[in-house]
Amino acid sequence: MSREIVSTDKAPQAIGTYSQAVKVGKTVYLSGQIALIPETMEIVEGGIEEQIHQVFKNLSAVCEAAGGSLQQIAKLNIFLTDLGNFATVNAIMAEYFQQPYPARAAIGVKELPKAVGVEMDGVLELD
Repeated sequence: MSREIVSTDKAPQAIGTYSQAVKVGKTVYLSGQIALIPETMEIVEGGIEEQIHQVFKNLSAVCEAAGGSLQQIAKLNIFLTDLGNFATVNAIMAEYFQQPYPARAAIGVKELPKAVGVEMDGVLELD
């Protein structure tokens, strides 16, 4: 099976040795997204809520570039520097997803790139 690199200018460009996503068959592996604004490559202003919204916007753009949508994410991994923000993630996630929700993990980490409070990656299954 061949691999296809997924790329869009509607999400932050890769800032390292990785692709925004890799499509293998009908499965798309989404790289981690942080709260970078694609046009400026700067972190969105505000607090954790604004960061979470920006991450979902970035993930959505990559999903769309792959031919899918957030709703087709089968597995979502959420990395938080403060697990006290878990309830906030849940509330905001409900704005972007409808049931049935994806499988999910929420992991507390010491730090993330560019000192953000949240990063997410996932696996998308196309129809």
